Amino acid sequence: MDTKSFKRSLNASEQYHRKGFGHEAEVSGQMQTEYQSDLIQQIRENNYTLNRGDVTIRLAEAFGFCWGVERAVAMAYETRQHFPTERIWITNEIIHNPSVNQRLRDMQVGFIAVNAGQKDFSVVDQGDVVILPAFGASVQEMQLLNDRGCTIVDTTCPWVSKVWNTVEKHKKNSHTSIIHGKYNHEETIATSSFASTYLIVLNLTEAQY
Repeated sequence: MDTKSFKRSLNASEQYHRKGFGHEAEVSGQMQTEYQSDLIQQIRENNYTLNRGDVTIRLAEAFGFCWGVERAVAMAYETRQHFPTERIWITNEIIHNPSVNQRLRDMQVGFIAVNAGQKDFSVVDQGDVVILPAFGASVQEMQLLNDRGCTIVDTTCPWVSKVWNTVEKHKKNSHTSIIHGKYNHEETIATSSFASTYLIVLNLTEAQY
């Protein structure tokens, strides 16, 4: 498959969305209430330290949602606001956070079931809205959903899709891509789908031959 041409045609489709739907203000307030804390902000402002009697709490400087995750969750929230009555699905966990994923379930966002290691897209009908998570989705999944006439909301982190562009350059130059990650992780599956020849290695031991 010419993945670059497919992505170009998908980007031009009116049924494909890579940005929010204009509900940023409402969603921002919701995100602030649900995922931010005055106490955490206080600890950050106190050199990431909180003292309570004999107990000292130290907060990691890299704490909370990264920009890509915050963007993905906000887009998922906006999707439900923009499509209040449509059936909405997501192809996998939006992020690896049980509370966030449960919140989406509470919003009546359905999670595509996995049977015998394969996602069951038979539940998705033409006209349904399908969210792609922050980790991305394989190009084959995107093509399936596009062919089925779904509205696709792509929350893939831009830093992830930037890697896809690099992999496509490797393919164009007949190079092998070395992908560092878990072979069955959603992000790895998505990235490898844009490659022609690739190896997935988890650690230095697997990299030796």
